[in-house]
Amino acid sequence: MNIEQEFIDQLLQYKHIIYKVCLMYAQNQHDVVDLYQETIYNLWKSYKSFKGRSSFGTWVYRISLNTCITDLRKKRNYHFVPLDLSIDVLEDCEKDELLKDMYALIRKLNKEEKMYIMLWLEEKSYDEIAEIIGTNRNQVAVKLHRIKEKLKNMSDI
Repeated sequence: MNIEQEFIDQLLQYKHIIYKVCLMYAQNQHDVVDLYQETIYNLWKSYKSFKGRSSFGTWVYRISLNTCITDLRKKRNYHFVPLDLSIDVLEDCEKDELLKDMYALIRKLNKEEKMYIMLWLEEKSYDEIAEIIGTNRNQVAVKLHRIKEKLKNMSDI
């Protein structure tokens, strides 16, 4: 198997994760597509240097997050407002009303909070989240507790 086919085979297992990361950081469907393409490009560009020090999934998360955060920094002066188009994407996935509301609240979090909560929603362990983000397990526990409280308070408003 050549390296391109190997990359594609591995990537197919994580395409939904990449999409979710892009969805959390994008402002509309066009931005999601752009971020997704940029992420795939960055993954391919870095694939030959992947050393296996972490799992392939962890590596994909890290590159996806870095790509989205870098894009966000480039658009720092851009005022973020949740768009109906993103909600439509969730409706297309047949999510119930509570889940749509939750995603709308998550979109209001800052980039770091989004990163933590998104990984938690993907059912990553605290240890996996710590490895992906580059912190320790205790920091993950504290951050997630605060973020969950913040989301709860936001939903009560």
